[in-house]
Amino acid sequence: MNSLKIKFLGLCCVILMVAIGLTTWYNLQTQKAMLSKLASEHGRMLTETIRNSIITDMANGKNDRVGHILGKINNEPAINSVRIFDESGRILMAALPEEIGELVSTSELMAYRTGNFSYASTLSGQDHFNSLVPIYNSQECYGCHDENLKVLGILNLQLSLSTLANMQSSGRNATMVASGVMLVILILTITAFLLIYVDAPIRKLVTAMDLVEQGEFEQAHTVVSSSDEMTLLSSKFNDMVQRLRALVEKTVTNERELAVNQEKLAHNEEIHAMNMTLEDRLKEIEYLNINLEERIEEIEEANYKIADLASELEEKNIGLTQAVDRLQALYKMGLAVNATMDLDKLLNLLSQKSMETMKAQIGYILMLNEKSGNLVVGGGAGINDEFDRQLEIPLKPGGVSYWVMNNNEPKLVENIDKAREFSKMSRLGFIRESVLCAPLNDKEKVIGTITIANPIDGSEFNNSDLELLSTIAAQASIAIRNARLYEEQETTYLNTVQALVSAIEASDAYTRGHSERVTRFSVSLAKKMGIEGDALKQLEQAAILHDIGKIGIDVNLLHKKEKLTPADIDVLKLHPSIGVRILEPISFLGTVREIIEQHHERYDGNGYPNGLTGENWRLEGKILAVCDTYDAMTSDRPYRKALSHEIAIQEIRDHSGTQFDPEVATSFVELINDGQFPH
Repeated sequence: MNSLKIKFLGLCCVILMVAIGLTTWYNLQTQKAMLSKLASEHGRMLTETIRNSIITDMANGKNDRVGHILGKINNEPAINSVRIFDESGRILMAALPEEIGELVSTSELMAYRTGNFSYASTLSGQDHFNSLVPIYNSQECYGCHDENLKVLGILNLQLSLSTLANMQSSGRNATMVASGVMLVILILTITAFLLIYVDAPIRKLVTAMDLVEQGEFEQAHTVVSSSDEMTLLSSKFNDMVQRLRALVEKTVTNERELAVNQEKLAHNEEIHAMNMTLEDRLKEIEYLNINLEERIEEIEEANYKIADLASELEEKNIGLTQAVDRLQALYKMGLAVNATMDLDKLLNLLSQKSMETMKAQIGYILMLNEKSGNLVVGGGAGINDEFDRQLEIPLKPGGVSYWVMNNNEPKLVENIDKAREFSKMSRLGFIRESVLCAPLNDKEKVIGTITIANPIDGSEFNNSDLELLSTIAAQASIAIRNARLYEEQETTYLNTVQALVSAIEASDAYTRGHSERVTRFSVSLAKKMGIEGDALKQLEQAAILHDIGKIGIDVNLLHKKEKLTPADIDVLKLHPSIGVRILEPISFLGTVREIIEQHHERYDGNGYPNGLTGENWRLEGKILAVCDTYDAMTSDRPYRKALSHEIAIQEIRDHSGTQFDPEVATSFVELINDGQFPH
């Protein structure tokens, strides 16, 4: 309890409580007088306002609103009664209807007659304040009242002082509560001030003193900026700590120097004895150094041998790493090669992969043309794109491929400048520097060569590279043979199926040549619309085979000369689906089957067999549909004559957007009108 902050806080609290108490007492003493004065002023203003409102309504002929106004005012909590009486004291109008016709009290009448329009009274133990205001007759009121009558009535407003006192009491209570809250806030504010600006800095300094006592001079430094006095105090304290620290450090240093000097004096004799012993030891060390030099020479010789072994081991590791890399490259090449059966793609892929595996700038494959006896470029990588890929290279001396073809052996030309029998400039338009070439065989027969030229790093190929290329050539030979067999098998399948289609058309003079014409139309239209490569080839095959499903349709129905019945038409609509089933065993015709199945679909979804709409209909199917329809319209049929070219073209225009795709129909009409096909 002897704390300075508690004493200071207590003194402040007592002063605040006395000040607030005296202020509250004075306010309570003056509130009663203020209440009477407030009632007098507000009563007068209120009666004046009510009188003016009544006069306005009466002047406007709204006498019925006077009673409404009195009743509405009477509902206010501080108003006890409001009424109008004449000079005789009889109540003319009142907020309470039962008072009308009654006489006012004598005190009220006397107050009016004596001119005391504002006065206080006590009724039934309740304090009231009465306000009287006469309502004078005016020219606007002559229509309803006698113009000789000076005063129409006296407005009497009675305020309840008790109610106002209660309201004042509520305000007083609120004032006391607010004063209490203010007192608490002030106490808390003073407390916070003491804690932040007095207590906290003092505690900080006490903590720093404890650290000084423990010898922690660095951590004892403290900064207090809560006030100028505290800042000065902390600054002086820090200066004192620094001086104390310097004195302590100086004392410690002196003690250490003294201890060191004592140790030096104590060890002088020991050092002298050690020096004598050291001379003996130096002689022994000199003898050991001689032996050590001999051992070092032996170790250096052993290190040289180890370095030679390490170099040899590193070379073998490099060779092994290269072998592993090449095996991985061969494996990846095998995977890539086996992924395609297209011969052109295969040859380009082999050239690219071989060039990458051998880390060379150029790689190409030359295939033997058995008819001309010349070599043609089957595939290439790294070659200038400007050279003629249709170029045939004669087999004659000067070319590396000529030597390999004649000897059926791989050839390594490490440096072309040193091999005078070979020309430095290749027929493919590049300068050869270092070359590898290996034969491609099919059953002991040389069918071409694979050549790799010019290492990327500018070095020369070696025998290890030649062995790797020979392995690649053997793998490539097998892949080329398989691709050729696949092409032969594919061609055999297509020829067989095409023969069936030709047999069907040959039996009917009306459809003879239909597939060839549709194929010609379809290929030309597809090229015009930007289709090329495999997609163009698949469309061509589909156009040739598009009517193969008619094998499953009755021949009599196909040759029927009478008008076809709905049942006949339904049977004929089956031929796309029948064609798909016929070609289903041939795996490589998957896309072709899909095109054939769609060649009778319509752009509006009313076609057959699946009712596809334009967005789900393949572009190839749309092309085949237009070309098939045009040829059918311009050819004779057993049941009608051929339509003219002009009528057929107009039919295609008319059905663009319903039966035919608009873009395809427009392109076909442009193709026909360009005169590329005879009408």
